[in-house]
Amino acid sequence: MNAPAHVTRIMSSLMAAAMLILPALPSAADTTIDPDRALALAEKAADWQLAHLEPVASITFTRKETSNPRSWQQGAFYVGLTALAERSKSDRFQEAILSHGRSQSWKLGDRKYHADDHVIGQSYLWAATHGAGPAAIEPTQRRLNEILASPSPVDLDARDNQCWDRWCWCDALFMAPPLWIELANVTKNVRYAAFAHREWKATQDYLYDPEEYLFYRDSRFFASRDAQGRKLFWSRGNGWVFAGLARVLALLPNDDPARPEYQKLFKDMAARLKTLQKPDGYWPSSLLAPENSPPESSGTGFFVYGLAWGINSGLLDRDTYEPAVARGWRALEAAVDADGRLGWVQQVSDRPEEVAKKDTQFYGVGALLLAGSAVYDLYK
Repeated sequence: MNAPAHVTRIMSSLMAAAMLILPALPSAADTTIDPDRALALAEKAADWQLAHLEPVASITFTRKETSNPRSWQQGAFYVGLTALAERSKSDRFQEAILSHGRSQSWKLGDRKYHADDHVIGQSYLWAATHGAGPAAIEPTQRRLNEILASPSPVDLDARDNQCWDRWCWCDALFMAPPLWIELANVTKNVRYAAFAHREWKATQDYLYDPEEYLFYRDSRFFASRDAQGRKLFWSRGNGWVFAGLARVLALLPNDDPARPEYQKLFKDMAARLKTLQKPDGYWPSSLLAPENSPPESSGTGFFVYGLAWGINSGLLDRDTYEPAVARGWRALEAAVDADGRLGWVQQVSDRPEEVAKKDTQFYGVGALLLAGSAVYDLYK
């Protein structure tokens, strides 16, 4: 039975409107990305951020640490910039990393144990083999030696304000472990890697939900549930973990005894994350609550990076995961303005919160640069 003419017209209008709102989604046969275009977008975003290192006018929400050139916020950006510098034909990104490190005398943040104050060291270790020389490593090595000599004895319960002296929140798994493992590689001192493996395991045992294959942000969220009774798993928090896993695995030798456990965790998380991507290519801020979720580019950037890296490394099946990478990358492309400003970045937080198109942050750009570099590798 045919619908009345006015109903047909209304349905046609609604479908046309939906096509204007929703981005074109790649089918299994529509996953090709132009690698040069992906790299150019990453370069544009990096150039915009480098031109806006003073964040007060460019960032929606700032804290005192936002302006600190050794903070985790800027440190995550410089981690992404190292990946871009390795692929760009221009030396301007390498020079930016070297200039930044020299301006800081290659020092980490001021807090001895806090993982957030260690992430900037990842760009220093990269700089050491890209023009800066051994001087770029020395302050980091001194700090990590101090920690080895006197490890923090606190437990991982976030209700204890001292827990941040260890990796008691999931973000820390991006901030610190790659630094420890890379320093072990550079110095041939296995004690650094052993410390990272031990502390990672402690954090994973405490914060990982083996039924959901996701991480709680910290212990304060173990009992958190939404109105529908769903657990709260924060997108960017799990993005930090997934990207941290990729960076750790990239540094571990294939025959390293610790590698199988990291690989298992990476594959388990990848399989779960693939099921949680929204049709628009983004991952929801609260991973189990996709309804009414706006675009969010920082968690999405880290997930695209991890998935693309996993395919490139041979850990993930390309046919299975490439559609998610393509959808995610196209979503990230749509979040970058014509001038290179990345939007839709959830601001500094520890849980899913509001996000708007105008919102940007250093770490969101860092995630984009990691994603763009891995996507470039996948399609070059």
